[in-house]
Amino acid sequence: MHMWDDWARTARPLNGKSAIVTGAGRGCGRAIARGLAGAGARVCCAARSEKELAETVALIEADGGTAMAFAVDVTDLAAVEAMTVAAVTAFGGLDLLVLSHGVALAVAPIESGDPVDWRRTIEVNLIGSYHCIRAAVPPMKARGAGKIIVVGSGQGHNGTAATSAYASSKAGTWALTRSVAAELIGFNISVNELLPGNVRTQLYDETFAQTVAMTPDGGEPISAKRSHEWLKEPDDVVPLALFMACQPDVGPTAQSFSLMRRL
Repeated sequence: MHMWDDWARTARPLNGKSAIVTGAGRGCGRAIARGLAGAGARVCCAARSEKELAETVALIEADGGTAMAFAVDVTDLAAVEAMTVAAVTAFGGLDLLVLSHGVALAVAPIESGDPVDWRRTIEVNLIGSYHCIRAAVPPMKARGAGKIIVVGSGQGHNGTAATSAYASSKAGTWALTRSVAAELIGFNISVNELLPGNVRTQLYDETFAQTVAMTPDGGEPISAKRSHEWLKEPDDVVPLALFMACQPDVGPTAQSFSLMRRL
């Protein structure tokens, strides 16, 4: 357990707060959902897989936290709105939104990648994030404050070979973060990006494997050549997520907080 996690579980700085975490079925989303719950928040865990969500909720409840599951496809605006209403109804409001969902399809050179997969990546990562933020803003305004944390990627700041779909989607969410932050700054609603860097998740493992044969020299994936970077576990992302969630209402917004050693 990290020192920040230990403090959060002792101080319970998020007592009385309600959160939605997308991508909570596994990986960083699951770890962040558990971290927020450990700090006292009531968490709506959202993802597509009911089985994985049930496992996340069971882990949170076993730790003494409060959570609910909502299976949702973030590309479906009506479903996202229903999820938000369910969370607000169950918890009495919404204070935190963490967007940790994501796919990395069409991992291939631009001329050989599947256009359907390319579009789907944009739909899930960017349009799905738009749907979630759009639905979360009214209950946050009603609350008088809120925090939106968008889990981004260094690819959105500096794309690499064979990742044009993923990089474009994450560049879009970074632009979305800054634009919405400017809209909401007068409502005490902050919108910030969390850059986790390389994290050992199913998404990372699948992308890592696919890019081996697609780099210019046919060798290791470009990401693996970044010897200065550190490969994290999902729990390593939690302290930064908690730090961002615990900032004051009039706090940083339109910022990118990074666990990467450099972009």
